[in-house]
Amino acid sequence: MSDECLKILDENRNEVGVASRSDVHRFGYWHDTFHCWFISQLENNNYIYLQVRSEHKEDYPNLLDITAAGHLTNDEEVEDGIREIEEELGIPVAYSDLKKLTTIKYSVEKNGFIDNEFAHVYLYHCKQDLSDFTVQQEEVAGIVLADFEEFSQLWYGERESVSIKGFIINKDGNRESYEGMIDKNKFVPHPISFYQEIIKRIKSKI
Repeated sequence: MSDECLKILDENRNEVGVASRSDVHRFGYWHDTFHCWFISQLENNNYIYLQVRSEHKEDYPNLLDITAAGHLTNDEEVEDGIREIEEELGIPVAYSDLKKLTTIKYSVEKNGFIDNEFAHVYLYHCKQDLSDFTVQQEEVAGIVLADFEEFSQLWYGERESVSIKGFIINKDGNRESYEGMIDKNKFVPHPISFYQEIIKRIKSKI
């Protein structure tokens, strides 16, 4: 991936300059990101869709993450982030199909990687089948579903693991079924408060 240029923001989200993506994370500059969580109702239960990050990702390879997410470049507005959905998942979605959940300001630092984000968070009620997803393999290794109530209980400390089921792309580039039990260690280490806030906001929309 080329080293994109991102807007640098101050802690009040005022634009103060432009920097490369690598410098943004090296020096911990505040920046904008776009997050979209997919949810659907299957057999009277709500399910949340989780992205399996590619093993080739620089940060957090092979871990479970937001359904679709990405950085906003220096010439993009928040609404332009919708491109991430079709790029990563192959699912065309209109901005009007999304529900804005919140904007979360949060920080994570790990092994010299500093992520200071204003995350603009959206919800999409997915009506597509998993067979409709065509993932961007250099970014995404697969998509799995978890029961939303179990997902909620995991992040509120009420259970140790959740069941997931979906697909991954194997080393031959073919889709294969994937299922199992996973705990918090299999997720990108966003702060627990981040996951709890997302859960609260999703519950208000379903």
